[in-house]
Amino acid sequence: MATRSLAAAHLLLLLSVGTASGYQYEEDSVGRTFFLQHDLYPGSKMTLHFTLASPGAPSLPRARANSIPFTSTKIPEILSLFSIPSNSPAAAAVRRTLAECEAPPVPGVKAQRCATSSESMVDFAASNLGTRAIHPGTTRVIGKKGEEGAATPRQTYVVQSVMPLPVVGRDMVACHAMPYPYAVFGCHTTTAAVFAVALAGADGSRVEALAACHKDATPGIPWPTYQKLGITPGTVAVCHFLPQDGKLWMRK
Repeated sequence: MATRSLAAAHLLLLLSVGTASGYQYEEDSVGRTFFLQHDLYPGSKMTLHFTLASPGAPSLPRARANSIPFTSTKIPEILSLFSIPSNSPAAAAVRRTLAECEAPPVPGVKAQRCATSSESMVDFAASNLGTRAIHPGTTRVIGKKGEEGAATPRQTYVVQSVMPLPVVGRDMVACHAMPYPYAVFGCHTTTAAVFAVALAGADGSRVEALAACHKDATPGIPWPTYQKLGITPGTVAVCHFLPQDGKLWMRK
């Protein structure tokens, strides 16, 4: 009954963002917008879209999340459990997320996992960083009226300040929110230089963003991106901003 109540409260929201969560989040979000590290300086301008994978998706305790099927072999049961029509955008988002979570490990990534609860996300990060003394870095979007986590359009942002953050060994665990009826994070190990960047949007919004810059050829950066930037993989640092519903776990 509790699961059905959760579904009823979240279903319309998931249906309304299902298409955006799949295509737009993948192709149009800041997580898919790449630039070079030398372009990251006060006064530079960038066209960005800070999106959410699944706005309003509730976070479940580990015990509750573990009691719910999370496998493509049980998709009909999952859709029924959350009262999701099988031919809806929300159902397509569920299928896509499960397919990505069940895909073979990406070459070049030491470890990856889909976490269905905050507890399992922290455990994965701590295990791969070798300590429980960790903390998450996030991106904060503040609307023009001061509301945090506001939806903002794709627009021009001006970089106001850039500050490098100390990261032990440059090793981190990145966790990206995925479209699903409840909070699910796709987590993987990564190595990068990290910067805290203050951005001012054309509509008056402000963003306190994290930028990750990868010097090594990174599996998450597609080959056409290197071609577009006019560089060879591994020669120049390639950067992207962390979406506002993502987390970069670092050692304290």
